[in-house]
Amino acid sequence: MPREIITTPAPNLLFRNAHVVDPGLGLEQTLDVLVENGVIKQVAPQIQAPYNFEMINASGLVLTPGWFDMHVHFREPGREDEETVITGCAAALAGGFTGVCPMPNTSPATDKAEIVKAIIRQGEQTIVDVHPIAAASKGRNGKEPTEIAELVDAGAVAFSDDGCSIRTAELTRRVMEYAGMFNKTIIEHAEDDSLCVNGAMNEGLIATKLGLPGMPAVAEDIIVARDILLAEYLGVRVHIAHISSKRAIDLVRWAKARGVQVTCEVTPHHFCLSHDAVIGFETNTKMNPPLRAGDDVDAVIAGLQDNTIEVIATDHAPHSSEEKNVEYGAAPFGILGLETALGLIISRLVLTKKLPLAKAVEKVTVAPRRILQLPQAQIKEGRPANFTLFSIEKKWVVDKAKFYSKSRNTPFDGWQLTGQVFGVYNKSRWWANLDY
Repeated sequence: MPREIITTPAPNLLFRNAHVVDPGLGLEQTLDVLVENGVIKQVAPQIQAPYNFEMINASGLVLTPGWFDMHVHFREPGREDEETVITGCAAALAGGFTGVCPMPNTSPATDKAEIVKAIIRQGEQTIVDVHPIAAASKGRNGKEPTEIAELVDAGAVAFSDDGCSIRTAELTRRVMEYAGMFNKTIIEHAEDDSLCVNGAMNEGLIATKLGLPGMPAVAEDIIVARDILLAEYLGVRVHIAHISSKRAIDLVRWAKARGVQVTCEVTPHHFCLSHDAVIGFETNTKMNPPLRAGDDVDAVIAGLQDNTIEVIATDHAPHSSEEKNVEYGAAPFGILGLETALGLIISRLVLTKKLPLAKAVEKVTVAPRRILQLPQAQIKEGRPANFTLFSIEKKWVVDKAKFYSKSRNTPFDGWQLTGQVFGVYNKSRWWANLDY
């Protein structure tokens, strides 16, 4: 059984001596943050707390806008045995995320207004902000666009056929034009699947040695190029999900220089692991896009550094143990991501000095909300209190048995990470990490 998240009503709190980092405001300073009735009342050094306020000692902790994951899979409706909106939100909180975007590859697909509304209603039972992404094509079958106007009215914040690319250039154009009328973004899973039939890992020497069918990086590159050219031609926005190949990153960099409205994201597993991890046939190294070569991993880091890649998103993809405990080729793609992301980002990017703390924080707070045109969470007087509190020094060992997710499919079990969530505040409620 998954663990239960317990949040407490906490309208009035004083966070004392936090290292406040808000990239959107250019703020990085040790300050107190006073929250009254769920709203930030004051941000200043040495605030005198009113008598009825609880104080939380935040010395040595970082306080940022609430983290936001624009790419998760919560499996509801259809596979509630693997994850639900409620358990997915619990995993999000445990990872420090106050906002998430569930992808539409549910069963049935999130292609109707009533499904979008149902997901939002489930999210309202938690302190996580849930913003569904709706399917770009009906049933995600790549034949005709969904009723985008109705889905926008229901609360969809973007459109994608994630799990596969939008099938044809003609349909991609129609969906881009339709979504553009409502100023919504198309999110593309970049994969020409005709080049990846039965593929299980990155195409290359390791795949050949292991006897596994490959998925070439060019399959990603082709769709990225197609969508960039269409976005430029139509004057609309496109976002590339979980980018992983060097050439695809180069294409996005080239397009940005031309003024194309293209953005992209990368997952922690694509900057922490390469296709070498597949050598042991551990099925929790099987994901789509696959783990790439070392040169691709280096390109991901460079893309994060020069802001070609604006966003880090987890692609949290729960699967049951029964599904994963099979031969590598038969296992489904995907791993969990929400509960390990913060530790991986701090350990592998910040403490290694690949990214400054503020820049890493921007990629999980300001940038995803900006791309989706959602209100920013800000550490600013008068704003709703929505923030994440964490340590960049605390060491911990990943133990999948303690996950809040319903599933356990992680390649990081047993890893020692530095950087742990202390607590999360949103919707006038406080969650404290009991494992801290």
